[in-house]
Amino acid sequence: METCPDCTYVEKQVIGNDRYEIIDIGKNVRHLKAFLKLRDNNAVFASAKATGAVGIPCFVLDDGTVTLTAEDAGLQSRPTAEGASCNIDGSGC
Repeated sequence: METCPDCTYVEKQVIGNDRYEIIDIGKNVRHLKAFLKLRDNNAVFASAKATGAVGIPCFVLDDGTVTLTAEDAGLQSRPTAEGASCNIDGSGC
């Protein structure tokens, strides 16, 4: 989502790289519904849900593995020292 600083940080890393596909769940309700189905049925989101986080950005790897860790997808996570986040407590999205 373009309003998520963690998402935009990741998106900047993949611009022009055909190995990655960005799906913005805020731009189309079909994408949001697909994400919610994934989130509701995949244990990787348990800790995100427990802390009130959305669980974005998330990454679906070529083998179908779902992860919330950018490094698992060959990218870098946004440094926490950069400030703003989606959660009220500043802990992430």
